[in-house]
Amino acid sequence: MPISEAQRRAVAKYNAKSYDRIELKVKKGEKDKLKLYAKEHGESLNAFINRAIYETIEKSP
Repeated sequence: MPISEAQRRAVAKYNAKSYDRIELKVKKGEKDKLKLYAKEHGESLNAFINRAIYETIEKSP
């Protein structure tokens, strides 16, 4: 079932209010490698990046 335009706007409004965005740049071809790695481990690319960041922070003295 396709998402209605009203639902799409509601989600965009919620996301704008609830989340900050960070732009991440990687070399050409690296994005596909990261997406594949995340998928193979049952995560979205976003979840993988967030987990990697917070695990690194937790390990930091």
